[in-house]
Amino acid sequence: MTTLKFKTNINCGNCIKSVTPFLNQEIDIEHWEVDTENPDKVLTIRGEVTSLQVESIIKEAGFVANVIKE
Repeated sequence: MTTLKFKTNINCGNCIKSVTPFLNQEIDIEHWEVDTENPDKVLTIRGEVTSLQVESIIKEAGFVANVIKE
């Protein structure tokens, strides 16, 4: 299982509600969470997805996600 982190513009509870159906429908994502307290609004994804897949899902939901290189 891979863990990916993204800087996003998902910054509040309503934003999280908006992306939830998009992220939950991706069967290769086992767990996800957004740290809205972090200035970079970090989205953490665990599963068998690529950063490009996640960026595409977030874009479809109307937000922006940029992978954080570790």
